[in-house]
Amino acid sequence: MKYYLDFEKPLQEIDLRIEELRRLSNGKNSALDTELSSLQSRAEKLLQEIFSNITPWQRTLVARHPDRPYTLDYIGMLTDDFVELHGDRHFGDDRAVVGGFGSIDGRTFFIIGHQKGRGTRERIERNFGQPHPEGYRKALRLMKMAEQFRKPVLTFIDTPGAYPGIGAEERGQSEAIARNLMEMSLLRTPIISVVIGEGGSGGALGLSVSDRLYMLENAIYSVISPEGCAAILWKKDGEVGQDEYTRAAEALKLTARDLLGLGIIDGMIPEPPGGAHRAPEETAENMKREILKAVDELSGLPPERLVESRYQKLRRIGALSSQGESP
Repeated sequence: MKYYLDFEKPLQEIDLRIEELRRLSNGKNSALDTELSSLQSRAEKLLQEIFSNITPWQRTLVARHPDRPYTLDYIGMLTDDFVELHGDRHFGDDRAVVGGFGSIDGRTFFIIGHQKGRGTRERIERNFGQPHPEGYRKALRLMKMAEQFRKPVLTFIDTPGAYPGIGAEERGQSEAIARNLMEMSLLRTPIISVVIGEGGSGGALGLSVSDRLYMLENAIYSVISPEGCAAILWKKDGEVGQDEYTRAAEALKLTARDLLGLGIIDGMIPEPPGGAHRAPEETAENMKREILKAVDELSGLPPERLVESRYQKLRRIGALSSQGESP
């Protein structure tokens, strides 16, 4: 059964009627087929209207949609020979981070990403996509392996943030993330990152230092969640709710369009109307085109030039300039 966000509810009744007519019609009843075609046109038009002007907070809800494809879904659509590798060789295997190698159109990648999990049981097992230190250390181990075999790294970002629990802190959560930032900045092989859902705080940064950083159209990428920001700014004045979340999301500039304009990301990958969960294969194809284009551009660069280019790219983020000057 499809899940509908509050602002999508006008679509629910139409979609239910479309499903009912599909069951009854089977292409043998012209009257039902005519009604079905009319309803599908209405649904497509309404979908376009709803998503043509959604707010940053509503886009945040789409980024968290429970039906949205996760890392393993995209891996399954992009590759047919993925081999998952486990463990950080220090403590254990963090299931909130998955990684391994596989080929996309004949090109071998080391693919790493956050995995939230579906259903209550799997979400608990994967800690709702919030990595422990061993998750980041596993990711770094695989990146160093990619460097050794001269294969590009592809990361998928989808986490509300790194796990803030006592055990994670005792095992060096901040050090693990900081080491990833340093090592990824110096990695002598191409790195391509795609924010597919939530890109939350240092938990996202630990996998997204890259030569090319892309976001899906309805993904978000921010130092803090709108709820966290609203709680810090306005909780002292009373309970925070949707109005405060909306204000915070707008102020954070967390959408792909905002971040592309600010020069934080290198490109926005389009999604079908209604979000990636409505047409996962189409979204995966859009993503694949950008990934292959990026790896073709980067693979010809000598390692020294690749690392220097990555360094300069990161240094340009947040550069100040006088009025009328380019940074």
